[in-house]
Amino acid sequence: MERILSLLPSLTEIACALGLRERLVGRSHECDFPPGIDTLPACTAPKLDVAAPSAAIHARVGELVREGLSVYRVDAERLRSLGPDLILTQDHCAVCAASSKDVEAAVREWLGGTPRVLSVSPSTLREVWASLLAVAEAAGVPERGRALSAQLTERVGTVGERSASLGERPRLACIEWLDPLMVAGNWMPELVALAGGRSVLAPSGAHSPSISFEELASADPDAILVLPCGFDLARTRAELPRLTEQPGFASLRAARAGRVYVADGNQYFNRPGPRLVDSLEILAELLHPAAFSFGFEGRGWLRVSR
Repeated sequence: MERILSLLPSLTEIACALGLRERLVGRSHECDFPPGIDTLPACTAPKLDVAAPSAAIHARVGELVREGLSVYRVDAERLRSLGPDLILTQDHCAVCAASSKDVEAAVREWLGGTPRVLSVSPSTLREVWASLLAVAEAAGVPERGRALSAQLTERVGTVGERSASLGERPRLACIEWLDPLMVAGNWMPELVALAGGRSVLAPSGAHSPSISFEELASADPDAILVLPCGFDLARTRAELPRLTEQPGFASLRAARAGRVYVADGNQYFNRPGPRLVDSLEILAELLHPAAFSFGFEGRGWLRVSR
């Protein structure tokens, strides 16, 4: 039986959803779902203080990228001791996880056989489902990939069909980082549309762009959802004043209407795996509470008090 090592939380989730949990021998330091996965040895570590304020994290990441350095360390010695046959990683984002270059550098230090490396780079929902199928194919269980893809697609279709019948389509700004302000791109505009909304300020299928508060104010969306990458609900609420204390925030349409929300951007939204469907259901709940109720309020998202 082939041994699998996953260096990306979403790929770890995909592997487990495909029934490959018993074949996983290692993970990244960020892989924390499904429950119990943290008992596997971690093979990466960050080169920055993840508890630092948003601005400090952003500055440190920019510094490392400009110097051509990885944001993460890969433990080559541990990789070698685990002896995986297949390593799962990504090339989409330097901040998300160890890249294929990081892995290849570690693998070059090995003696003997070299494992296969599968690197994914999804930017759209279609590409996310394709990466799921690629993992299933690489692991020798393509039929499981097709079954899981069909199951997830059916759930997406159920939400999309119901939301299409609703008259109101609120304009939603999804804030992926607070200092500097960034709006969520990639698959997020697609999810917002499927949930019955209209995404503002971010292009679909492209990396998340930085914006000024003036641009947000000019767009004046009907609702604002704050879901910083890597932050849970508590961390997001703690840093929310970086946005809500901006001069003029209280006069925004979303603030006046009490339609400012926070979500767990660590567990949902920013992980291109099976729980993007949960993320869609969260969006549907907060955009159209009279039509959708999936039970995520309070654990996946919260409305911010006026």
